[in-house]
Amino acid sequence: MATDFSDTLVIGVSSTALFDLAEADAEFRRYNKTDPNTAVQKYRKYMLEHENEVLELGTGMPLATALLNLNKHNRDAKSPLVEVVVMSRNSPETGVRVLNNIRRLELPITRYAFTGGESVVDYLDAYDVDLFLTTNVKDAQRVIDGGGCAAAIVKPPPSEIIKIPEGQVRIAFDGDAVLFDESSEIVFRVKGLKEFHRLEDKHQDVPMEDGPYAVLLRKLARLQERLPFSVEISPVRIAIVTARDAPAEMRVINTLRLWGVYVDELFFLGGMDKSKVLQAFRPHIFFDDQDLHLEDISRAYPAGKVPTKSGSPLKKKAKTKKNKRKP
Repeated sequence: MATDFSDTLVIGVSSTALFDLAEADAEFRRYNKTDPNTAVQKYRKYMLEHENEVLELGTGMPLATALLNLNKHNRDAKSPLVEVVVMSRNSPETGVRVLNNIRRLELPITRYAFTGGESVVDYLDAYDVDLFLTTNVKDAQRVIDGGGCAAAIVKPPPSEIIKIPEGQVRIAFDGDAVLFDESSEIVFRVKGLKEFHRLEDKHQDVPMEDGPYAVLLRKLARLQERLPFSVEISPVRIAIVTARDAPAEMRVINTLRLWGVYVDELFFLGGMDKSKVLQAFRPHIFFDDQDLHLEDISRAYPAGKVPTKSGSPLKKKAKTKKNKRKP
């Protein structure tokens, strides 16, 4: 009988997000540049020669490990609380190095997808994935454009492993264009802060539309409900770190109330540096849609960039600004 994952939080993580495979990737690029016709064969030989070597941990590993540890609290034999699926463009043969390292770490991961060079995106729905972590920009963009689940391009792993209270899972999100839709962000960028504040205050009782991570936030809330703890002392701690400030704060709170989501910590920074707040919160991962915020943060904490939809005015505006900077 097939396991029912409809009530399980499922994280799909690419092998390059779970482990640091930058060296192997560089080798493939070198082979491909020298002789594209033999690149795959040379890469296979390289991976076979190194399949028993230890891999450094990738950006997605702290989150995956912390989430899997929650299953010890599971009281429902029908479905796990959390499932992690490793999804890789490697062939099964070249993926042995990843499998060896997962076994070495004794990670309770049992499901994999090795696609032999093809995109793994087409298989996310088959595995009931709620969040997809990857280093592949095109794959993450496809997921966001398709709206199937949340997706992020993980930044390179930070230089040091942060210390987080044992047994907890700590996840931080940006607000606009991540948890909430981008309409308010568009007003801010096009019409400025004054008009943004006026409209948000006027519409404080009008809930915001879902952003690309809204469904994931609700799934995390469901995970909190399934744990044998009251939500106030749940090991799953959720924070929203947003540049919003008064009078644009009440719309966020009222939207979360309507969604029925409990957020442990909520920071309205009004343009202050997000990294100082995250230093105190110590997340397993932080999700934001802007490189401006992630550039410094990702050096100290695991971070993922949430792509903007391809047809979004925000993306078009960003391209225009970039072009204007060119000499």
